Amino acid sequence: MIRPVPDATFPGGGRPLVTRLLGLATGLAIASAAFAAPAPTPEPAPPPADLEWLNRVTFGVDSASLARFEKLGRKRFLDEQLSGRNDALPALIAQQVEVLDVTRLSPTAVMAETVAENQRIKAIPEGDEKQAARKALNERGNQFAYQAARVELLRAVYSPAQLKEQMTWFWLNHFSVFQYKANLRWLVGDYAEHAIRPHALGHFRDLVMATLTHPAMLEYLDNAQNANGHINENYARELMELHTLGVDAGYTQADVQQLAHILTGIGVNFADDKTPKLKPEWQALYRRAGNFEFNPARHDFSDKTLLGHAIRGAGFAEVEQAVDLIIRQPACAKFISRELATYFVADAPPPALVDRMAKTFQRTNGDIAAVLRTLFESRELTQSLGKKFKDPMQFVVASIRLAYDGRPIANTHPLVNWLNGLGEPLFGRLTPDGYALTEAAWTGTGQLSRRFDIARAIASGNAGLFDPEDGSSATTTGFPQLSSRLYYAAIEPRLSAPVREALDRANSQQEWNTFLLASPDANYR
Repeated sequence: MIRPVPDATFPGGGRPLVTRLLGLATGLAIASAAFAAPAPTPEPAPPPADLEWLNRVTFGVDSASLARFEKLGRKRFLDEQLSGRNDALPALIAQQVEVLDVTRLSPTAVMAETVAENQRIKAIPEGDEKQAARKALNERGNQFAYQAARVELLRAVYSPAQLKEQMTWFWLNHFSVFQYKANLRWLVGDYAEHAIRPHALGHFRDLVMATLTHPAMLEYLDNAQNANGHINENYARELMELHTLGVDAGYTQADVQQLAHILTGIGVNFADDKTPKLKPEWQALYRRAGNFEFNPARHDFSDKTLLGHAIRGAGFAEVEQAVDLIIRQPACAKFISRELATYFVADAPPPALVDRMAKTFQRTNGDIAAVLRTLFESRELTQSLGKKFKDPMQFVVASIRLAYDGRPIANTHPLVNWLNGLGEPLFGRLTPDGYALTEAAWTGTGQLSRRFDIARAIASGNAGLFDPEDGSSATTTGFPQLSSRLYYAAIEPRLSAPVREALDRANSQQEWNTFLLASPDANYR
């Protein structure tokens, strides 16, 4: 029986999370061999403030990131992370990624095959054959979506470019799409890899244009149906409200309507190598890249007025002019800076920090890396260290990075299932507002109970992470060795007294692992 641990209020949430998290262990009997606390290593550790900072820049510290930090120091480590260039995956992980259909097959060819298969299925008479064909196509779509999530999770756990991976997750949430709408299951992997990741640390304009011209976004927010004479305002509204300017930024319903007219003709073409027949004067204006298409026959060429500025009817050039105009608005700089500060610093970020970040955004024409440098070099971030509650993605990825410390897992189904259970599945947000960035969304009793169950599964080595996905026999075991040099160098120096006491009372290695992974200290960064 685990002895009770005194309540303690932790910074950032004001809740007695030690009791709420560790108290879930009361009455649990975890069978194990006799447990002896390991002896600490004499190797010196970086100061706790540096460790907290490292935990904020990365999804969570591991031996590789700690060693790199110790070699480079804070400034050069941040420079490297902001560049995003050192992103090569370990060989065994890269091999897992490279063999997946979602990474090796052309999305254009896949979508052409999918459209053709749908047409073939429609022609089949109702009966068992049609149902079997539908089931097979549905399962293939689900597999593509799962593989997309698998790639994102493997990169998040193992990539040395940790800030790039955090920003990829941040932007996937900011420019959220829902995999179960229309054809998105086949598209979300390409969306993450080619619309989001290349621009995660680049210029915000490029990121907006990449999402605006990707079929996943156009299908999700219905701009594929937006045409002259059949206006659909859905994407125009979310582009302004959720993606760039925020609510109450001074634009009007008339601006939304004008932007919708500017976006007419921006859509998709899933027919392989098939272009529409166009009038001679429109042929030079036609654009296609993969499954993206700008069809001038569907575009409203009238002149428009957006945010008080005249935009002459000119085809796709109108879209580029409109995006430039929107991004230059002070409201855009303030909105994006506030969102970034909410994710990295505090649920209610300090206005002075947001103002400095917004000035950097405007001065650099939306250079995301420059804005992040302002954030990570700020005193406000330093003051917030250890006080920001981890969302489910951060919690799951950080737990794997700490528990297995670079060891290649073979199966990401458990991670996907954990995120599903915690209410934050990749590509699973139904509405376009993305998942919440604040603590209140993730600290309900059910959430904390599930986090404890996940910590216990990882801690006992029974999570199935090392069972190959092809059904073959596992070649390695998965019991984590948390009481390592990494623990004494990067974790133990910053543990709170109540967590230390709980660890001292653990009755087995599994129990000790569980308490560490489920502790409030492991839930904040």
